Formats: sequence, C-alpha cells, structure tokens
Amino acid sequence: MNNDQLKQEILNLKKEKNAVILSHYYTTEEVQDVADFIGDSLALSRQAQQSTADIIVFAGVHFMAETAKVLSPSKKVLLPDMAAGCSLADSCRAEDLARFIADHPGRTVVSYVNTTVEVKALTDIVCTSSNAVDIVRSLPKDEKIIFGPDRNLGNYVKSLTGHEDMLVWDGACHVHERFSLERILDLKKEYPDAKLLTHPECKEPIRLVSDFIGSTAALLQYARTDSADTYIVATEPGVLYQMRRSCPGKRFIPAPPSDTACACNDCSYMKLVTLEKIYRVLRDESNEILLDEEVRKKAEKSILRMLSFSAKG
Repeated sequence: MNNDQLKQEILNLKKEKNAVILSHYYTTEEVQDVADFIGDSLALSRQAQQSTADIIVFAGVHFMAETAKVLSPSKKVLLPDMAAGCSLADSCRAEDLARFIADHPGRTVVSYVNTTVEVKALTDIVCTSSNAVDIVRSLPKDEKIIFGPDRNLGNYVKSLTGHEDMLVWDGACHVHERFSLERILDLKKEYPDAKLLTHPECKEPIRLVSDFIGSTAALLQYARTDSADTYIVATEPGVLYQMRRSCPGKRFIPAPPSDTACACNDCSYMKLVTLEKIYRVLRDESNEILLDEEVRKKAEKSILRMLSFSAKG
C-alpha cells in the first residue's frame, strides 16, 4: 500500500476499534498527519490521562507509551516499534539510580519524563522541559534534590532556580548533545536577522547564544507570536513541520549537528515509527505495553504529582 492507502486504512481501523493515535512532534510528517493529537511530553501525558479511547497507539518512543499505560491502565497501549527507545532514558538505569539515592539519602528525587517506568517508580515528582523550572522553584530553597537524568536540563534548571544543593545525573539526549556551536554561529552570520530557538537539553554554550530557550511546545508558541521571520531551531527537526504549518510566512532552519556530513539532527528512535507500523499494530493489536502493577502504581504517584502541579500552575 502507498501512504494514502495506509492513511485511509488507519482511519478505518481507528473508527472500528475506538482507537486514538498520540504523536510526538519528533515523528515524521506523514505520521503526524494521521495523529489525533500531536504534542510534547507534558501535553501527551495529559491526553493519555483524559482519553476515552479503548486503544492508544503511541507514535513515539518506549517511555512515552509506558507513561500512557501508567495513566490509563485499563486501556490497551500499543507502540508501533518496540525498538523505539531513548538514549536519555538509557543513560539512567533504575538499579543505578536506586544505589545513587541510597548513597545520598534525604533528597527529593525529580526525574525527567524521559525515563523508564522503573525510574519513575523511584521518583518523588516527574517533570518535563515545560515545567521543570517551575516544579523545582516550588520546592523549598533548602530542599536537597536529585535531578535526573539530563545534565543539560538539570544545570539549566539549577541556574534559573538558585537551588545549589541539587545533584544532577550525568545523562544526555543524543540529539541535543550533537549540535555544533561553530556551525550554528556560521548560520547566524549567514542569516544575521535569524533568531536561535533552543531546547534546554542542549549544551550550555548553545543556550548562551540563544534568543529563546524552551520546551518543544514553548518553541512553537514563541515562533507563532514573535515578529521575526527567520529562525534557527536547535531541537529535533520533526518539530519544524508543525512550525511551518503554523507560520507559513516564516522560515525555519534546522540547527546543524557536529557531523558535517549531516544537514540536520534526527532522532533515530522517533524515525522508527512509520505509517506501515502504525497500521500493523492497529490491525493486529500487537506490541502492547504491559507493566508490573506494583511498579505502575509507584510511577503513577510521581506522574500525577506533576500533572497536579501543572494543573494548578
């Protein structure tokens, strides 16, 4: 089947099975086109919690589908490709975090949503790049914190909140680590009026030369409301599809990686999600996410605490 036929079959199966497709901004354009909702991690968490569908197909990576299952245990959650992992989640294994917590007792554990369900079960409150600063700011100034696993986001949060007693896990996202400051500065010379929009998972030198730093959703909102007409975007280039749709009169240039052979910086895991794989898992109801119930309940507490905070905020 070609893409148009696959899209029609997916629409038919969604209707037949009362299914919903949730897609992250980092997936391909054709995947975003069949999604019922496209968002960042925080928005997708809310959608998973509120969904009335019987089946959730998560067009994203493994930890996102796990989060959906934590919040919707009675629903069938399907992942188009079980190999769609996350380098950041892989950088913090639950057994390693458990030892770290034991070695540093009495600390509040704040974990990025880009973690496994087992790590979330060890966590006091989950955060996303949309709310990490506000969540840490809400804690008492003298609170002792463990923040993980992204060192770039953690150090960014630490610099904005003034929480000095915060131990930051030494993990990183392979996409945001690979951006080249030198090549970005060359682009800024080529496009002197362009603004640099940067995700906080990027390294500090890139954040320091940025015009705006924010989550995926915040970057989109900034582009919609700002008066500039050209932007260099330092995050996964899948988001540029929605930026161009929202702002057809503006130009969006993907920030280049250090590898000069590459024009942009794709997440190889997100790009594993295809229309054909979405069709197959919907047709066969395969690749179901199954969680240990005890672990799920522990993880649910830390996620619900985040969602409760976000609702108040």
